[in-house]
Amino acid sequence: MQPHSQEADWAVAMLKERSGDCSAYERFLQDFAAHLRRIVRWRFNNLRLNLDETEDVVQEILIAIHSRRNQWDANRPLMPWLNAIARYKIIDAARRLRKEAHLKTDLDDAQWSSLPALEQTALAASRTDIDRLISELPPGQQSVARVIGIDGVSPSEAAIQLGMNENAVRVAFHRALKKLMAMATGQKNVTRK
Repeated sequence: MQPHSQEADWAVAMLKERSGDCSAYERFLQDFAAHLRRIVRWRFNNLRLNLDETEDVVQEILIAIHSRRNQWDANRPLMPWLNAIARYKIIDAARRLRKEAHLKTDLDDAQWSSLPALEQTALAASRTDIDRLISELPPGQQSVARVIGIDGVSPSEAAIQLGMNENAVRVAFHRALKKLMAMATGQKNVTRK
């Protein structure tokens, strides 16, 4: 079948679908899916992307075509319309797959099983760092930072717990955060109030 006659056959099938001939439309979708598989595999191969994703992308394209099938102008050629949808879906998939490839980490089973232990160790180390930084704050700010920042108490509850005015608690917490950020980023000239 020549490309021009294939396009004409597909256009006829799209028109038949509009008049209720679902079997012609189904044949079109099957033929076009086979055509798409070759294109998507070729593009993914050239881009060095995972070929296992081919079928998912083909299905995304077919769904887009199906959902937009009434937008095709029968007075215009079908292939540019089909190709535009396919091109954009392939570009979107390629971007997504490249992004996912950058995020993937190849670890062996032993490394994967040690991750929770590493996370707990890192959590304990960061808790020690936070405690060390808080201990460098003035006493009033230390207690506010611990109660609100670590214990998760609201400013009104912290005011009651610490016997302070709620506005004073808010001001002390704001100043403590500002100093902690400065200390954590290594900024000098952090005054103690």
